[in-house]
Formats: sequence, structure tokens, C-alpha cells
Amino acid sequence: MTANARELLALVLDDGSFESWDEPIDVSGHPDAYRATLERAAEKAGTDESVLTGRGLMRGRPVAVLANEFGFLAGSIGRAAADRIAAAVRRATAEGLPVLATTASGGTRMQEGTPAFVRMIEISRALMAHRAAGLPYLVYLRNPTLGGVFASWGSLAHVTVAEPGALVGFLGPKVYEALNGEPFPSGVQTAENLAARGVIDAVVAAEDLPELVDRALAVLVDDPDEPTLPRRTGEVGNEGSAWASIEHTRADGRVSVRDLLRHAGSRTLRLAGTDEGERDETLIVALTRLDGQPCVVVGQDRTRQTPQTPMGPGALREARRGMRLAEELGLPLVTVIDTPGAALSRHAEERAIAGEIARCIAEMVTMTVPTLSVVLGQGCGGGALALLPARTVIAAENAWLSPLPPEGASAIVHHGDTSHAAEMSEQQEVRAIDLHRSGTVHHVVPEVVGETAEQLALAVAAECAVRLREMTKPVECPGAVLCTCQTRRHS
Repeated sequence: MTANARELLALVLDDGSFESWDEPIDVSGHPDAYRATLERAAEKAGTDESVLTGRGLMRGRPVAVLANEFGFLAGSIGRAAADRIAAAVRRATAEGLPVLATTASGGTRMQEGTPAFVRMIEISRALMAHRAAGLPYLVYLRNPTLGGVFASWGSLAHVTVAEPGALVGFLGPKVYEALNGEPFPSGVQTAENLAARGVIDAVVAAEDLPELVDRALAVLVDDPDEPTLPRRTGEVGNEGSAWASIEHTRADGRVSVRDLLRHAGSRTLRLAGTDEGERDETLIVALTRLDGQPCVVVGQDRTRQTPQTPMGPGALREARRGMRLAEELGLPLVTVIDTPGAALSRHAEERAIAGEIARCIAEMVTMTVPTLSVVLGQGCGGGALALLPARTVIAAENAWLSPLPPEGASAIVHHGDTSHAAEMSEQQEVRAIDLHRSGTVHHVVPEVVGETAEQLALAVAAECAVRLREMTKPVECPGAVLCTCQTRRHS
């Protein structure tokens, strides 16, 4: 059974830390019948409205909270509830607090009509001002979350998760059936389906919510830890051929972005999809701490890219979501390049693969937060270029970058003959050491013969952490007197 608002707050917040921000609700101006309805609802739910707001501690961190109470008129949002939400968000912004919200609502309160309905705009306005201040907003969708609640404050978070089996949608299925004379298709408005489609990030049981929130806040608000990983020293060899490097990166067991996160990341929280209804498993977006340094990682996953499942335009739209999150939250961005190439298909062309490559490049070159690109393995074509234009670029010794797969370059230059691939890779200067010599790559991480993916992942992560710390050394905020920024934006 779905927990009520107070039970959920008690689950997530430190014991005894909740402090209400709610002012008493004045119902005297309502018609007698509706006033009686509100009084009965309050008695039944044990709350004076459908929303509770306040502040508390989440494992010692101060946070603001918004909690929908379904027991009060199905969690519907009237004028008083909407004003309470907007006021709480504005107070959280003024105090520099992250906002944790949980929804459980049938939507706008029909008894209050349009005046309540349009209040969703004010809630959204307050939340966007909160986000513009670089402050986190996290949402937990409970069963059910429908209508204007899902179409406003339920869909504006940096991270959005839902409880298992929750009914989540725009129009309630009963209303749909009444209006259309047929049932709404089953299985569409479920938390699980929306997670699979990239609308929300994950399905999370209530008992697991504290751990998820803790992981998110560890990246979004906690200071960096002291580094622990040793930085790799030594010379990068010149004797290896470009083709040997290419074969290294194509071999089974080669290090991947998953190894980087598994062995060198901590408090990692994977995000899924574009949050606009698209999901591509060939790319990973995660909030994490690389060797203790908080950052957003956007990485191409070599373990999921196959001829049947190449990296498509949806993956690049997910990448741009990660870039926007980093920029808005004032976090460093780390991109990981490891792709045999973007999808070449009718679907990819019609879904704007070229435009998404261009927009990723445009997004990265205009970011104001520290940016770091890691050429980890294969760096083929526009799909690789899309994640390359960071302020600092490092590469593993055997990583490479080329406009096409060497076989494709051979086919173009040698009139369909792909047998000159090794020769073309030498001529095109694709190796990490060549990229370093030309200035495209700023540092090359030496690789050791026979080392495991874990060992290389740790070496690359150590170099990432060092470079990130160099880029995020604190500086005096130029707006120190007026600035209320509580993020790393001025680092």
C-alpha cells in the first residue's frame, strides 16, 4: 500500500528533523457545502490540505520538501495547495536548499475549476526559478499521479523516479473511458512502462528511496573528497602501430565506461532516457563522484553498441540532457568516447542524427562549467566528435579518433577496396599519441601490457580527477555581495 505523506517524510528525513512551513488554511470564503467537504477531508486525512511543505535533514543535509497527501480529496491541487507549493519552492530557493517532492494526486481540484487549474503555471514558474539558481529538484511519483500535477511539478525535476506499479499519466483512465467510450490501453500509464520509454529515470520502492536520494545529494550538494587513486606516470610508447591500437580497442575485455563507473565512481546514480519519451541503451548518463570529485558522466557504452543496436540519435539527445544537467547544476561534465560509429539507417536519418551531432558539439562548446572528454577506446566519426569538444581532452594510449572506420576510409580512397584499412589508419594519424602531438588531446594515459580493464579504468579515472580538480579550484565569486549561489557554478 502506498505510504501517506507523513510516512514518506519520516522514511526519507532524519528522525525529528522535519519543520513545517505551512500556514493555516482559511476556508471561510468558500461556499458552505464545499467548506464542509474540506473539513471532512481534513478529518479523514489528518492534514489541513493536500500538500505538506517544510524543511528537514536528509542524512545531515538540509533540504526542502513538498509532499502530496492523496487522502485529502485524492491529493487534488486547489488554490490554497498550489499557493503553498509555490511559496515553499520560493523559500527553498531563497535559502539555497534542494527540493525533494513526492506526488500522489488525481490532478487539479475540479471543485475550484479554472482558478485552481491555472495555478499550475505559478508552481512551474517557481520551480524554474529554483532550477535557474542552480539548485537540485528531485521528484518521487507515487500512485496515482495524474493530470495537472504530472503536467507541471511532477515533470520538471532533474531526477524523476516512481514507485513500483504506480499509475502515472496525463489523463486518468476513467476519464478517458467516460469521454471516449472505450478503455485506455492497458500498461501504458505505468511507472515501469514510462521508465522503459525514457520518460522517467527509474522505478524505486519506497524503502529504497532514502539510499537513492542520498546518492543524488552526494553528487549534487556534497563537497569533493580528497583523492585516493594514484596517478599513472611513465612514457607513452611510439613503436605501436595505429592498426595495433585499433585492434586493442576492438578486443573483448577492453575497458568501457561501465568499468570506469564501477571501479572508480562512487555514489553513482544512473539516469535513463531523455525524459521526453526516448531511451537508447548505447549511452550512459550518470551522476557520480570520480575519485571523490562530483561530476556528470556522459559516456558511450561499447558493450551495448552492436551492428543490430548502433548508437542512434536518441543516445545523443540523452547526451544533451546530461550536458544541460551539468550546466544547470554547476557540475563538471565528463564525456567518454568509445564508439564504432553512429547509426547509419533510414531511422537515424529521419530522427536527425546529423543534427544531433551538431547540437551536441554546439552544446559543449558553449558550456560554462568545467568540461573534460576522455577518448577511451574507439573514436569513430561524427558520433565520437559529438562528445569531444571539451576544454580538456585526455586519451588512453591505445584510443583513437578518425572520421570513418579505417575500412570505410579505405573503401573511399581505394574505390571500394577495404583491404587498405591499416595503411589508412597510419596515414590519417588516428592514434592518441598523434592526437597529442597535434594538440587535439592534452594528455595521454599510458597503458600497461596485460593490464585488466579495472586497472586501466582506475588509471584513467585518476587522471580525470586530477584534471577536474585543476579546473574546479575555488575562485572568489565576482558577485560575492549579492550572489546567493549555493552550487559550484563559481568554482
